[in-house]
Amino acid sequence: MNSVASSRKNKSPAGGLGYGFGSVHRVWGALLSLLVVSLTGTLHASDRWETLQAIHWVENPNNDPTPGAHGELGAYQFRRSTWFSYTQKPFEYARERHHADEVAVLHYEWLKRSFIEAGLEATPYRIALAWNAGLNSALRGRAPRASHDYATRVTNIVESLKLRTAKAGQP
Repeated sequence: MNSVASSRKNKSPAGGLGYGFGSVHRVWGALLSLLVVSLTGTLHASDRWETLQAIHWVENPNNDPTPGAHGELGAYQFRRSTWFSYTQKPFEYARERHHADEVAVLHYEWLKRSFIEAGLEATPYRIALAWNAGLNSALRGRAPRASHDYATRVTNIVESLKLRTAKAGQP
């Protein structure tokens, strides 16, 4: 199973291992963007929830605590470098869902902002593609076929979740 791309393929959003000012700056940037989003209403939190839920279901649906082939951990199969781009908590905390969710939201928001800054719509497909292959690969059109398959699977789950939510809201 593929996972969040390593920092060898991408620059870390915090510019390193996530210790010090870069990490704090990235977290505050994500929190500020969430505030702006909530005030403007231009981005949909449900899209985020559905996309992250779908990524979890593809990556680690049974919450297996065993590390992945490349040392990935948790519900979203974070690599160590990605984890430390957003938090100073020990990497082993990625196995605990509430810690993993916090990092997943920050990573999702960074990917979304990165696509918007590149002039692209931040669709669930693109978010999933970057989650699996890395942002640079997704932006440059160099993601492998397996990553496109992964993004298709995530997108299909997102659409299923949206349909379920819509049906649940109908009288």
